[in-house]
Amino acid sequence: MNVVILHDDLPPTARPDELDVLVQAQAVAEALNRLGHTAGTLSCPLDLPKVAAELQRRRPDRVFNIVESVAGRGRLIHLAPALLDALGLPYTGASTTPMFVTSNKVLAKRVFQSAGIPTPPWVELGGGPVSLPAPGRYIIKSVWEEASLGLEDDSIIAATDAATVRDAIAARADRLGGEAFAEAFIAGREFNLSVLAGDDGPEVLPPAEIHFVDYAPDRPRLVGYRAKWDPASFEYHHTPRSFEFPPADRPLLDELRRLARACWELLGLRGYARVDFRVDADGRPWVLEVNANPCLSPDAGFPAAAQQGGVSFDQVIARILADVPGRIRSNPAASIGSGGRR
Repeated sequence: MNVVILHDDLPPTARPDELDVLVQAQAVAEALNRLGHTAGTLSCPLDLPKVAAELQRRRPDRVFNIVESVAGRGRLIHLAPALLDALGLPYTGASTTPMFVTSNKVLAKRVFQSAGIPTPPWVELGGGPVSLPAPGRYIIKSVWEEASLGLEDDSIIAATDAATVRDAIAARADRLGGEAFAEAFIAGREFNLSVLAGDDGPEVLPPAEIHFVDYAPDRPRLVGYRAKWDPASFEYHHTPRSFEFPPADRPLLDELRRLARACWELLGLRGYARVDFRVDADGRPWVLEVNANPCLSPDAGFPAAAQQGGVSFDQVIARILADVPGRIRSNPAASIGSGGRR
């Protein structure tokens, strides 16, 4: 097949987490070539008519969508699948609606809560009064941005009243992409479960736990931005993932697998996804968020989980590419944003 890999359009000042999409694009292209396909890349700026025209010129059989942000904004991630839907082009990964829902962490939490999937209580700023579910520690997170942007130890606050949380959200919003919320901080273990499409439905790959090695007793166990993207930091070298578990963890791991599969079905995901969990001191799992297009860099967690499960990187790419519903291609002469009369 002729496959176009659609990825972020990056500025010269791109951060390490943003530059990683180019590593992904190269790895996916090489895998597609090994699988016998023809692969090319295309960036996705906010100029969607330009992207549409180039896609229509290339006429791909598939678009491999790894767009994580548009114009540097995670809140625009859904524009890529929305454009592909409008053009009638078959593409990999989540469709427009689940991509939008999962990119808005607060909206996703509402969906989880309504479906009975455990997710930590949270506080958001809206038109009405702010209420605190319970006193305790809260973590201030971005509503839209991924890659742990702006997430560090000082993101965790102690709160006894709603005003404290409200002020903390407002104070950190700018560095968190402009919109933030507070989530009850679950002190405990952290797990990532990767899910990959297959002939018999979604396969939950081996669970991974993040360990916090040599952390001081009073330091929060948190996978922040430095832990993911700063090779010179303590956090980067002291938060390894592990796939080894004692027999006593079997019931917990079974429950994590069940919840990961439930999230996949609830959100209508396809191709691949990752579900992030925290497990409290009583052994109760809580879904933090779902990433509908997790990182595919060779050293990232998803390929590592696949390898642990006996699935090669090429097989991962082949299975993602295969999990694409049939679509009717739109008129190749049509254009997006042509300015014609309606």
